[in-house]
Amino acid sequence: MEKRTPLIAGNWKMHKTCAEAVDAAKTLVHLVSAVTERDIMIAPVFTALYPVSAILDGTQIHLGAQNIHWEDEGAFTGEVSGKMLISAGCRYVIIGHSERRQFFHESDQWVNLKIRAAVKSNLIPVMCIGETETEYEQKNTLSVLDKQIKKGLEGSFSDSLANLVIAYEPVWAIGTGKTAKSAQAQEVHHYIRSLIEKLFGNVLAKSIRIIYGGSVKPENISELMNQPDIDGVLVGGASLIPETFSRIVLYQ
Repeated sequence: MEKRTPLIAGNWKMHKTCAEAVDAAKTLVHLVSAVTERDIMIAPVFTALYPVSAILDGTQIHLGAQNIHWEDEGAFTGEVSGKMLISAGCRYVIIGHSERRQFFHESDQWVNLKIRAAVKSNLIPVMCIGETETEYEQKNTLSVLDKQIKKGLEGSFSDSLANLVIAYEPVWAIGTGKTAKSAQAQEVHHYIRSLIEKLFGNVLAKSIRIIYGGSVKPENISELMNQPDIDGVLVGGASLIPETFSRIVLYQ
């Protein structure tokens, strides 16, 4: 089977002014200039997207956004559409992050609409799924992921999801310093791939990238990436410091 190209993605969340984001992007471009055979993405705040896109232009680092609205335009104060993200230089968009679900009450139905909007705009959707600590302790991880995937991708066809990335982020591991053990993460990733095969067929299941998020750092990246069904990582806090994030990108 042809190896899937790893994706190392950084979610900057609500950090960095435009100037700070530009400086960090410049440093990161320099630090990872020799990287080949893996994709890199950073997702700054909306206000920094356009200036950062100028820094990334012509480099191997792609620009991502942290959210998208499902309409192209309209009376949706504070929202940003797919065509706006494209015009700002974006290639990827993060959808359904646990913080969006938790603090802004995003439902699986909203995630579904946003994925459709991303596909329509030729953006690569990074669909986030994951269980809370309570759900994990009650051993409901797989049933939670099953629901999030089925509802989030309901009505989709395999050809429209060719570029979809699924990010498994156990909520109990985000920003806590806790990380799922590599074997445990592999088990969940394998389940996700098996579910995609059941829903959309073998071709998509083999090609889709399933990445892991949750307190990823230079010390655990290699162990995670050695797992057969882990195709990359979505990094939060450690992506804010270019020197630290570059060590993750440059894993061996």
